[in-house]
Amino acid sequence: MIKTLDDFIREYTKICNMGWIRTHRAGPTGIGKTLEDLLCIQENNIDGPDFGDYELKSCRINSNSMLTIFTKTPQPKGSANTLRMTFGYSSVAYDNNEKVLHSTLSADRYVPIANTGHSLKIVCDTAKISIAAEDRKEYAYWTRAELKKAFEKKYKNKFVYAKANAQGTGANEQFKFVEAYEVSGFDYDGFVSLLEQGKIYIDLRIGQYHGGAKNGQTHDHGTAFRIKENDQDLLFKIKRKIV
Repeated sequence: MIKTLDDFIREYTKICNMGWIRTHRAGPTGIGKTLEDLLCIQENNIDGPDFGDYELKSCRINSNSMLTIFTKTPQPKGSANTLRMTFGYSSVAYDNNEKVLHSTLSADRYVPIANTGHSLKIVCDTAKISIAAEDRKEYAYWTRAELKKAFEKKYKNKFVYAKANAQGTGANEQFKFVEAYEVSGFDYDGFVSLLEQGKIYIDLRIGQYHGGAKNGQTHDHGTAFRIKENDQDLLFKIKRKIV
């Protein structure tokens, strides 16, 4: 089991020399599971270091797959319900006419919302990050201060990012690990810049409770800030190639 950064560099170099390795699990998390197994790191869902002071991340080079950076319901209270009722649409996922709102928003363009005739966009200003419609009216927001606090809490550890080429799909996907970086210092200004450039997206996943006492009421499944897998290390101030 690896305990230090030097341990990681030694063992990861061996993995890079192995060439193509078949995934240990089908799907998006296959690359992380495969690398953890090869490094003898036990899989867990704990928000903390995987070895020593480091949290291990891995990604497919040139992948368009999206990773969730953070989830946070916007303000003011009740804004998720306002968004759903104003811009939502009926879905075959439910046996009633209540609305849902599933959309991936960007700051570089207005995104059409299904067949509603409406569009939404992310707007960044000096105080907050907002969701606005085509009439430029703000319907929900996050203050920059609360996002900075939340993200710094989420990314308080140091990280090692391992990158691999990938080929094939599903259970037949293969990885060829080629490089790794030590990264640290969450860059909040960089985060906002990436958001403004349209490289960070916000996923709205607002539905309704299905059954029970809350049947039909608004259910925010986790409004998520997301980034392409291969861009995640851009969120950090310090980046040093170690392999």
